[in-house]
Amino acid sequence: MQVAITSRHGELHQDDHEYIAQKSEKLLTFFERVTAIGVTVDFESKDRVKVEILVDAEHKHNFVASDAGASARATFDVTLHKMEQQVRKYKEKLQDHRRTPPMNEVVQSEEPDVDEESAD
Repeated sequence: MQVAITSRHGELHQDDHEYIAQKSEKLLTFFERVTAIGVTVDFESKDRVKVEILVDAEHKHNFVASDAGASARATFDVTLHKMEQQVRKYKEKLQDHRRTPPMNEVVQSEEPDVDEESAD
């Protein structure tokens, strides 16, 4: 899995760079099929930073999340939270436990209750 961090119109401090790389790798805990993560930090002006995260997963198009704010770390945290929600929702759709009932519920509903038969 690759994490690519780029900055536009300014430089990212080394400790911020390490923080972003470390936090980005935590997306693997939510979805194991992530193949690449791209983080772009755009310094639009002195007090405005835009962060965009692109996540490439197997058998799926890219996930995209972006946000703008005053500091790079805070804006990255908000954007990462948005990305986590997208990835979780996609994983739930893949698993989709709500559509089919568990096999034990199907078997129980087909069998008549023992108490009803003994009451007759």
